[in-house]
Amino acid sequence: MRKIREIIPDEMLLPLLAAIACNTVAYFGTRLLTAGRVHYDISCALDGRIPLVSWTVAIYFGSYLFWIVNYVIGARQRRDEAFRLLSADFAAKLVCLICFLVFPTTNVRPDIAGSSVWDSLMRFLYEIDAADNLFPSIHCLTSWFGFIAVRSNEHVPKWYRAISLVTALAICVSTLTTKQHVLVDVFAGVALAEGSYRLVEKSGFSRRYRNIMMRLRR
Repeated sequence: MRKIREIIPDEMLLPLLAAIACNTVAYFGTRLLTAGRVHYDISCALDGRIPLVSWTVAIYFGSYLFWIVNYVIGARQRRDEAFRLLSADFAAKLVCLICFLVFPTTNVRPDIAGSSVWDSLMRFLYEIDAADNLFPSIHCLTSWFGFIAVRSNEHVPKWYRAISLVTALAICVSTLTTKQHVLVDVFAGVALAEGSYRLVEKSGFSRRYRNIMMRLRR
């Protein structure tokens, strides 16, 4: 526990846990309520022209490490900025929850016939992750928040901020080349991250979220 506190400030631990909980409920919990309902395919002609690139599954899975590192960095910055990030994440995941319930989506995945390591990982991905809860893409949303977490942080070297931007963009592309998402999912995820990050500051939600988290911590 002491090692965790050395990495994550005490007052940011609960907001990080809340972010994980909200993500879990939004992505996995909604499936319990939408199972059996009509799911809509919102792919376009351009999506059909994007090739399946099996090796990009490495980028797709690598996103989890990127999220952990950058969210921790985001939680260690100035408290007002840290709470702005995590309150925006929380708000955005609530929007995702509503979207998944009101407008369930799906897509058509290709058959993976190859025998390479990447093809095997692709089949594994399809087995563990159903083709639903696609719009907006939580994968792209969270990756963009990972970039937001460092882009204005002067304590983070410029080279790492640049790498974070490239990484976030690469993850967004990987959601398309693994056929996990379609274009509109990606753009919606990034737009939702940017929109919620701005809205929580202007609306005062960030400040109220911080006050709630601090009271719950007592």
